[in-house]
Amino acid sequence: MDNIKIATAQFENRSGDKNYNLSVIERLSEKASKEGADIISFHECSITGYTFARHLSKEGMLNIAEFIPNGESIQKLIAISKKHNIILLAGLFEKDENDNIYKAYVCVDKNGLVAKYRKLHPFINPHITPGNEYCVFEHKGWKFGILICYDNNIIENVRATTLLGADVIFMPHVTMCTPSTRPGAGFVSPKLWENREKDPTSLRLEFDGMKGRDWLMKWLPSRAYDNGIYVVFSNPIGMDDDQLKNGCSMIIDPFGDVIAECRSFDDSFVSTTLFSKKLSQAGGTRYINARRPELYRDIIGRNHESEQTVIWLNKQEE
Repeated sequence: MDNIKIATAQFENRSGDKNYNLSVIERLSEKASKEGADIISFHECSITGYTFARHLSKEGMLNIAEFIPNGESIQKLIAISKKHNIILLAGLFEKDENDNIYKAYVCVDKNGLVAKYRKLHPFINPHITPGNEYCVFEHKGWKFGILICYDNNIIENVRATTLLGADVIFMPHVTMCTPSTRPGAGFVSPKLWENREKDPTSLRLEFDGMKGRDWLMKWLPSRAYDNGIYVVFSNPIGMDDDQLKNGCSMIIDPFGDVIAECRSFDDSFVSTTLFSKKLSQAGGTRYINARRPELYRDIIGRNHESEQTVIWLNKQEE
């Protein structure tokens, strides 16, 4: 398994403006390719925008959603991949022939669609249907998984994707800087974003505190460490509809160490080389091999009212 160079990006998307968002995706992909990246990953719904969808009707969602792989946006991603010789991962709303709507995330290369994943725990809009399967695909001997945003907070999803063979999990998000029951959470004022050039310090303090990065650091590195995997986290920077997001797109190694992170307020990316030897050296690999699933198989699979999570989150978005 050869070493591989991966980039994770962040940018300020425009709600519903696919052409603009795809133009930024192409610009950053071209630059990442020139710097030697094999793969670049963008955030959840990076093609369509995300937060604005909480206001859309079923008809509005169908208008913004696309068929995969024949939709225009997927074809544009494939063209970008072919032109700039880089594999891309990006997100959008998907629809099928029965007008079901999904939160999708795709991987494409120059030859077409490589993988598609549907978010298991969607909640931005009540008309979105949850996905029902995991996704693992291969490139250059590496196995990659995808889990979108809230999917990663349910730790069983990360372990299941790892057990299916993933060495790396792409974790596209639109997260942080929103109210929550956890201490220190809350919105960050858009005025700080507007004034970021004159007063970057005040904005950075908010972005790096418990409203943003400090909360992320409570759990994200542990997903990598406990499972002995690389984590590729992607998140937007700037305004997403009326909510400010703090970026901090990063790559975490199997030891739980942040090895690359976007620290700019600009549309940007960081890239780093992933070394396969870390996978076997990390404690997470030993922990997986030491499991005794006969002790807890029935506990983990016990019935519960899983729908309540989706219902509760929908209420929070109202």
